[in-house]
Amino acid sequence: MTRVPVEPPGSRWQLPSAEAAGADDVAGAGADLEPGTLLAAYRAGLFPMPVADVDAMLWWSPAMRAVVPLDGLRVSRSLRQSCRRFEITVDTAFGDVVHACADPDRDGGWITGEIITAYGRLHDCGWAHSVEVWDADGALAGGLYGVAVGGLFAGESMFHRRRDASKVALVALVDILRSAGPTDRLLDVQWQTPHLASLGAVAVPRSRYLSLLRAALRRPLPNAFG
Repeated sequence: MTRVPVEPPGSRWQLPSAEAAGADDVAGAGADLEPGTLLAAYRAGLFPMPVADVDAMLWWSPAMRAVVPLDGLRVSRSLRQSCRRFEITVDTAFGDVVHACADPDRDGGWITGEIITAYGRLHDCGWAHSVEVWDADGALAGGLYGVAVGGLFAGESMFHRRRDASKVALVALVDILRSAGPTDRLLDVQWQTPHLASLGAVAVPRSRYLSLLRAALRRPLPNAFG
């Protein structure tokens, strides 16, 4: 069930500037994952991600930020066919999606129990959302989750248990964002990968991303998210 966003208490931390990130894309370390801190970070162009053997939470601002242009998503004929085989829902199984994304058997897993709890709280406040993909038997086949603030959707992770299911979730998300009106909405997917590039993601310099972010934050949330 979609929740109307509730503004949490502000963060007690002074977050680093996104422009201050070094060559390693790290802008700072520390703070907490309270809802107010997370929202302040996304609004400033930052996102948290833990790293093994580093005690403090790291806050990232990639020098080249991957985004998916809403008019540039590449949907092949086979993917269109896959879209017709699944049912899409929004915010009906947020916890299940996050836990699936956090599967410790996945390569490059980074989603810790602390992250699961923090984004669950952000979801309860109405800011974190999931797109679920269900197969014909009613099983959760794939999905994604992220944070929606104004016209920004900051994608955090996706997963699939059936072929193309995570791609179907992305197609559904882009459709939601495009249906909300003006194109100055921003789908942030953090770092570019060959997989994301094959779907139409592009990498933009940090300064360009922050400009796009400022414009996106002035837009209202899509109806599906609030």
